[in-house]
Amino acid sequence: MQVYHNIQEFKPLQNAVVTIGTFDGVHLGHRKIIARLQEVARQTGGETVILTFFPHPRMILQPEDQNLKLITTIEEKAELLAGLGIDHLIITPFSRDFSNLSAEEYIREILVNRIGTKKIVIGYDHRFGKDRSGGLEELQQFSSVYNYEIEEIPEQDINEVAVSSSRIRKSVLNGEISLANQFLGYAFFITGKVIRGDQIGRTLGYPTANLFIEEGYKLIPADGIYAVEIRVVGGERRAENLEGNLPAPISPLPALRSPLPAPPPLRGMAYIGHRPTINGMTRNIEVNIFDFNQDIYNQTLKMSFHSFIRHDIKFAGLKELTEQLGRDKESVLAYFSS
Repeated sequence: MQVYHNIQEFKPLQNAVVTIGTFDGVHLGHRKIIARLQEVARQTGGETVILTFFPHPRMILQPEDQNLKLITTIEEKAELLAGLGIDHLIITPFSRDFSNLSAEEYIREILVNRIGTKKIVIGYDHRFGKDRSGGLEELQQFSSVYNYEIEEIPEQDINEVAVSSSRIRKSVLNGEISLANQFLGYAFFITGKVIRGDQIGRTLGYPTANLFIEEGYKLIPADGIYAVEIRVVGGERRAENLEGNLPAPISPLPALRSPLPAPPPLRGMAYIGHRPTINGMTRNIEVNIFDFNQDIYNQTLKMSFHSFIRHDIKFAGLKELTEQLGRDKESVLAYFSS
């Protein structure tokens, strides 16, 4: 998959088959649209194009709302889309100027002139242009003017999987990881850099890797203990703006190619919380990786969440906490062996 971080980099195609959206999470509902996009491209000899936006439009249009957290960072979304076999991913920087394009300007300048769109496949509720004034009616209205075809995925086809990004976000925030994973079609994951902690876990016999999530807008599951799988995926990561929710301007992303077969993931138990037993002040994300003792400081981990084990609670002391960690490990091992 070829990735473009600005639509000006994209050279119009002869036969672009396009879908548009934020595609946060690339969940089962999104995959229905993408599967149809690919089917149309095969039938017409076209190339698949996904037009998405970064930052998320709500970050720009509703900057006072700091509560929006996304299922996937832009890099994670690109990884998922590459795995589905998309030809081209255009990541358009979303701005107020962009949001003020009229429906016709959006169709003419972006879809037709910049991309070379011949066929559009969209979900039933897709809106675009100034004040979200554009939709299926406008796309149909201008189709003969600008020589493209439009296909809408019916509401019942998408809703039969009973999934939405907002529903997945709510499930993750409630610790309902198994439910979220059913909606996603894969295990929810986070990607972060291993940083040095205070090494209390090591003194308890459960050393942990502490994860720092650079993207302030990334969705983090509810506090508690989880059964997880872990992959070490690289070294230093691209820095983000850490001042708040709004990410820094995106740097160019390379073309994504199919990697060599990856080794089996590691397994472990993750902890998310404020460590109340030791009166912790900050929210930590830690993982005890089973049967693993390598130095992975400053390495990037991808951690996939498979099952919620228990809520975070305050224990009477470290002895009681250590005993509970032993039971937690048994629960995680039992989950993976079942």
